[in-house]
Order: sequence, then structure tokens, then C-alpha cells
Amino acid sequence: MRSGNPVLRESTFLDSGSGLMITRDGQAMTLNGTVNKTGALLLMAVVTAAFAWSQSISADGMVSPAAGIYMIAGAIGSLIFALATSLKPTWAPITAPIYALVEGLFLGSISAVYEARFHGIVFQAVLLTFGTLLALLLVYRSGMIKATENFKLGIAAATGGIALVYLATMVLGIFGVRMPLLHDSGLIGIGFSLVVVVVAALNLVLDFDFIESGVEQGAPKHMEWYSAFALMVTLVWLYIEFLRLLSKLQSRN
Repeated sequence: MRSGNPVLRESTFLDSGSGLMITRDGQAMTLNGTVNKTGALLLMAVVTAAFAWSQSISADGMVSPAAGIYMIAGAIGSLIFALATSLKPTWAPITAPIYALVEGLFLGSISAVYEARFHGIVFQAVLLTFGTLLALLLVYRSGMIKATENFKLGIAAATGGIALVYLATMVLGIFGVRMPLLHDSGLIGIGFSLVVVVVAALNLVLDFDFIESGVEQGAPKHMEWYSAFALMVTLVWLYIEFLRLLSKLQSRN
């Protein structure tokens, strides 16, 4: 199996020792359990995001200095707990909720920054994110999209390519060099964002397939938390990319 999601590796369910775990305690991963835990993580993120949002916008609608603090703290904290969860899936029942809470701080603050500049953009991005999630879930369940090996390989390669572009952007930014065109509001920049949104969305299909395979293989119960965490990673990426795309489109008005 292959997934573009960096936290869903080919050996994820094999590393968890699913067969031994089920033999020992009789507890296996289920689809309903994963859905419930995904909902729980999203709710946790919404709570802290709402708090960060309230602290990041002043009474006059301007971005407050606290926004930068919550954004940096949230980004660093979520990265730490994402790595911890990815490296030790058995920790997921503890680290995944902490990741969601810390990620919420980042999402709330960065959303406030975008909203202060482009009124209504956050609501649009949220609707597009969850609308895409539901649409792709329905399409996947209907069998209209098949996660074949070639499909998985293509999406994984595209995801890796996008990651390299963003890494290059960060490295160049350290030296004061700005990558031209791709991150501007011109046609090339908008086209790039559209491609990234499509790739991020198709990663959801790979995540659905990967999680379904884990259920079929009888992965242990803690993999529900891990799979919920992995799905949330993709949703966060998709949401951020929708914010970037919408901001480019509104900048042209």
C-alpha cells in the first residue's frame, strides 16, 4: 500500500503488529471508531482555534500581536506532536488529541490573519474543505474512484514534488530570496494553487483507502486514533491551501 500522506506509510499497519494485538486483547480497529475519533480531534481543534481567533483579532477588527505568538507556538507544537505520533503510533491515543489542540492554535491565528485582510474568506475555506471531504468520500464509497497502485504512485509523487517546492521556498526565504510567480496572485500562481488543492484533495482518497485497508487487516484499536490523526493532517493541509487559493483570487479584485 502507498499513501501521499507522510504519516501513512506503507508499513504503518504492519509496524503496529495488528495480528498479535488482536489475539491478545480482542480489540480491532473499526471504521466507525475511526470516524468518531476524527470528529473528536476536529472538535478539539475547533475549540482551541476559536480561542486563538478571539485573541488574534482586536476589537477594531485588526490583527493583534498575539496572532504571531499563537501561530508560531501552534506550528512548532503541532510539528512536534505530529512527529511523535508518526514515529510511535501506539502513542496516538495521547499524542493525537494534543496535536489537535495545538494545531487549533495555529489554525485559529492564521485564519484570523487571512480574515482581517479578506473578509469572509475563512467561512468559504471551511465550506470548501468539508464539502470536498464529503464529496470525495461519497465518490470513493460509490466506487467511481479506485485507488489503484498507479493512482497512489502518481499522487504520492505529486505530493512529494509540492513538498520540495515549499521546502525550496522556505530555504530561499531564509536568504531573502522570493520564489517568483508560484506564490503570486497571477495566473501562474493561481494555477499552481489549483493544482495543489487538487493533489491535497486526492490525498483524501488515498487516506480513505489506507484506513479501509487497516480495518480489513484487523489493525489494533489505537490505530483508530492514528488514522484519525492522519486524516486530520490532510484536512489541515487542504484548508490552508484553500485559504491560499482564495486569497490569490480575491487579491485580483
